[in-house]
Amino acid sequence: MNALHQHLLDSYRSAQHGTPPPPRPGLHDWRVLRSVRDHRRLMKVLRGVPVRAARPRGRA
Repeated sequence: MNALHQHLLDSYRSAQHGTPPPPRPGLHDWRVLRSVRDHRRLMKVLRGVPVRAARPRGRA
């Protein structure tokens, strides 16, 4: 069963029980990846390893 099948099954079950539907698959992926990156940077700082500066966002 892949993520889409699981989402469809969970959506069906939530509709049957009158509860709010689950979030779509992949909705929070970027947020999770950012938090992992930030955690790794924090661990480097705590160990005393130099950390590169973040690249500026947007166009120059």
